[in-house]
Amino acid sequence: MKAIRGKKALVTGAASGIGRSIALALAREGVDLFLLDVDEENLTAAVETARSFGVRAIGRCCDVGEPAQITESVRALENSWGELDILVNNAGILYHGRTESMTQEQWNRLLSVNLHGPIQLIRELLPLLRKQPEAHILNVSSVAGLVPASEMAAYQTSKFALVGLSQSLRAEYRRSGLGVTALCPGLVDTNLAAAARARKWVTSKLNPPAFLRVSPDRVAACALKAIRRNQGLVVITGHGRALWLLHRLSPHLLDLWQRVSLVVLGACLTPRRKG
Repeated sequence: MKAIRGKKALVTGAASGIGRSIALALAREGVDLFLLDVDEENLTAAVETARSFGVRAIGRCCDVGEPAQITESVRALENSWGELDILVNNAGILYHGRTESMTQEQWNRLLSVNLHGPIQLIRELLPLLRKQPEAHILNVSSVAGLVPASEMAAYQTSKFALVGLSQSLRAEYRRSGLGVTALCPGLVDTNLAAAARARKWVTSKLNPPAFLRVSPDRVAACALKAIRRNQGLVVITGHGRALWLLHRLSPHLLDLWQRVSLVVLGACLTPRRKG
């Protein structure tokens, strides 16, 4: 996409974290915004901040895990603008813990937000996107969509699927002016884990060290670069790229490293007996 000023973008999960940072980065570049989130209070604040950059911004409370709400939001966008240049599928939730502890309802909810929601948005918005000479879909996946890890089966299922979906769409529409990116950040300073704890969806220790985490603003900068350059797959953070490279070159070594890490972590977390 040679120029993004004056374009129109829809961003999900725009009230906080990566979604908010991407939305505001687009606003600074002169992109009008249609922002979706379930957190109405913080969504309103994000809309007001975006408008301070001189762009038009619309906020709509929408649960992307609910198909009817997605369809209503798409209709609202069509009625307001009648066109769209950029779709950012960012909204997501996390479950961290033993797979056998997950209920069917938890599986359904996570997949509906992380995967089925983006699929529906793409399906319903493709006609608008394809009308534009240049358009772009950016799916926010994760390094967890490239490299296996323990106790994240549902989350990784959704993120691996987003990478595959992005690559398939990219192959299908590469000649039509529609770019597609799978953005795969490593550890990011967001409220993803805190939100999972609040809904009691974290049953194991989940506290990655601060030096491995990056800011949402850094992810947003990479997102805008990916849109401009039509990059297919973007892996963010040195730690994430190292894990991905190790997985590609030697899955056996990654498996061994993960087993050793779990043993060391378990030893560190085992309480020492007094006396």
